[in-house]
Amino acid sequence: MKVIVAFLACLGSVSAYQVDNEDTFYIRTLHNKKVKPILSQGTFSWANCGGEKEPAGLKSLSIQPDPISIPGDLQASVAGFTAVNLTAPLTVNITLHKEVAGISVKIPCVEEIGSCVYDDVCQLLNKVIPPGQDCPEPLFTYGLPCHCPFKAGEYSMPNTYFNLPPVELPSWMTSGNYKAMGVLTRNEQELACLKVTFSLKSQ
Repeated sequence: MKVIVAFLACLGSVSAYQVDNEDTFYIRTLHNKKVKPILSQGTFSWANCGGEKEPAGLKSLSIQPDPISIPGDLQASVAGFTAVNLTAPLTVNITLHKEVAGISVKIPCVEEIGSCVYDDVCQLLNKVIPPGQDCPEPLFTYGLPCHCPFKAGEYSMPNTYFNLPPVELPSWMTSGNYKAMGVLTRNEQELACLKVTFSLKSQ
C-alpha cells in the first residue's frame, strides 16, 4: 500500500494528460502535440487474491511501459469497486519480493518501505494530502476521493499519462522484477487482497 500511497502522492507533482486514443496509446502534451506511443513488453500482471465474498477489489489495472522507468513516462488506467463504505481504521499488510539471481527474496520493512504493515492508512493519506486540500490531478478531474471514508461504489480512472520525476529510491529498489501482495483489513476483517507483478528500471 505504501507503493500505492506514494503513487497517489506523486500525482500531485507529475504532469498528467488523458490519452487521445485508448487503442494506440498516444498521449497529448500541453501543446497538444503527439509523441511516440508507450510500448510494453507485457510482463506486468495483477490479480485479486481474496475470496469471492470480499467486498472490495479491482476490475482492471493497466500500467505501461513495462518495465516502469523512473524517471520516465507512465501510462495508467484503473477501475475498482467496494460494496461497503471503507472507513477508519484501515490496515494494509504489504509483502514485497524481489527476484535476485532467479530466487524470490522477501524485502524487509525499512523506513516504512518494503514488506510493511500500515496500521492507519487513513491517517497516512491525511499526511500526504492534508484534509481540506483538493485531491491532486487526475483524481480531482475524475471525482476520485483521496481521503477516508471511501463510499461504496465503483471508481475508475481512464488511460492517463504521467511524467515521473527523478526520485531517490532505496538502494534495494533498483532495476529488477518484483512481486507484491497487499491485504486490506478493518478490525481484523479482510476487505480486499491484491497481487501485482511488475518490473522497475531506475536510472
